[in-house]
Amino acid sequence: MKLFACDNCDQVVHFDNRHCVRCNHRLGFLPGDLAMHALEPGDETVWQLVADPERQVRFCANAGLDICNWLVEGDSDFCSACRHNRLVPNTDTEDGIGRWRRIGQAQRHLFYSLLRWKLPHPDRLEDPQGGLVFDFLEDSLQNDGHVVPAMTGHEEGLITIRAAEADDATREQARSSMKEPYRTLLGHFRHEAGHFIWNKLVRDRDGLADFRAVFGDERQDYATALQRHYAGGPPPGWQDNFISAYAASHPWEDFAECFAHYLHIVDTLETARAFGIAIDPRGHEEISGEVDFIPYRAKSAEQLVSAWVPLSLAINAIQRSMGQPDAYPFVLSSPVVAKLEYLHRLIQGAAVVARQ
Repeated sequence: MKLFACDNCDQVVHFDNRHCVRCNHRLGFLPGDLAMHALEPGDETVWQLVADPERQVRFCANAGLDICNWLVEGDSDFCSACRHNRLVPNTDTEDGIGRWRRIGQAQRHLFYSLLRWKLPHPDRLEDPQGGLVFDFLEDSLQNDGHVVPAMTGHEEGLITIRAAEADDATREQARSSMKEPYRTLLGHFRHEAGHFIWNKLVRDRDGLADFRAVFGDERQDYATALQRHYAGGPPPGWQDNFISAYAASHPWEDFAECFAHYLHIVDTLETARAFGIAIDPRGHEEISGEVDFIPYRAKSAEQLVSAWVPLSLAINAIQRSMGQPDAYPFVLSSPVVAKLEYLHRLIQGAAVVARQ
């Protein structure tokens, strides 16, 4: 994520800021510009851009509960991200509102990447059968008092996210029980969006042959593959070929996991570049690195990985110095880098098509 600047006073502002800390102007993110803007109040619910007073905008309808800070142009009530929501968390309690705020924050980070690359994300009005739509599901309480957790998943454009995973304790419990090294709300969004992107850029664009050459044959029975994974775990030596144990369960999951990691890497590198972070440990040139390119326009996955490895090593070392677990507990083997290269070509190719 890059840094932004207040249009009024040039103060550094961040993606989730609501007000400028220097001049106190109201701030909003305009998806069409991919930029934060300082605002002046207009008539009723209308705001004007400080940098362009003739341009009038409104806040997303979800701004009322401080769920969203994105702006809308035109007649829509909801912003480019929130218009995809169908079922939202329960807002009758402060806990429910807090969950939705954290879910919305992660969702907007996903959409920032989709918009940067101009990746397809039709809603259900544009694509009734396979458009992107989100249900944020509450756990169900049975008559005997047993709680049945809602499921996070994807099916033909419908992404379901368990709302309770917005609570740190619940998410950590799930991570521990599933023996995962890493589990975040943003990771859920990026992984499940990977399944949607597979539909749109691979299946629907006759890209199966190229996909199978890298990830394997997705025609193997999916339910059986997952059952085998949960019953017996990943195959021995999975680390040599997969980014995670779950990626080894089925080619669809391998693609989704790699897509999520591609977004992790690119967006974090953009953040590092925005802050001018360079890794140059004295006497250890082999793990030095600098983000001297725009990550969202990288020439190759190899270029991304060459910058990412030194940065992730440094971040992990800093985390350990604070008594915290590694921020990025994964190894990028050569086969995984080849998969990231496939994704790089797929995403950059889609971006070129979208700009034409």
